Amino acid sequence: MPSAEGVEQILAHIPALRRYARLLAGDAAGADDLVQDTLERACVKWSLWKPGSALRAWLMTLMHNLYLNRVRSQGRDDNHDILDEASSPYYEPLALAPDLMDLERALARLSPTLRTVLLLVSVEEYTYAEAAQILQIPIGTVMSRLHRAREALRLSLSGAADAATPPSLHLVKR
Repeated sequence: MPSAEGVEQILAHIPALRRYARLLAGDAAGADDLVQDTLERACVKWSLWKPGSALRAWLMTLMHNLYLNRVRSQGRDDNHDILDEASSPYYEPLALAPDLMDLERALARLSPTLRTVLLLVSVEEYTYAEAAQILQIPIGTVMSRLHRAREALRLSLSGAADAATPPSLHLVKR
């Protein structure tokens, strides 16, 4: 259990956790649940955090792992991107509110693995190395996923992507 000082340190990161969770989950209720679970896990696993290391990165790692566990349990993703030439649907959340902004829709259409890298680097402003550490993947994988995410986002926002994305951007489960 964190000390009072530890709790204060965690509280300072809640706005960043909420922002990241909102973009990951795609809805406020799911984001709130994800933040709550992350804070609960941080309290339970507090002894694993190394004082002097980046607390925000550690919290983001906890959140990312919780998010992936949820996605896996729902059978949508196994955290492995495989490029496939076949026409298979890309990731689509179950319920998209009709009033979401185009950017939110485009983000929601990305696979969870692409979306998390894009959000960590572009929104949370982590370096490639920091994102690789949070996601526990090689830095080259971060760079590759980030490129594919940006390209898919660019195509989606430009209107070039319709119901069928180019074969090079299809991501399927293994």
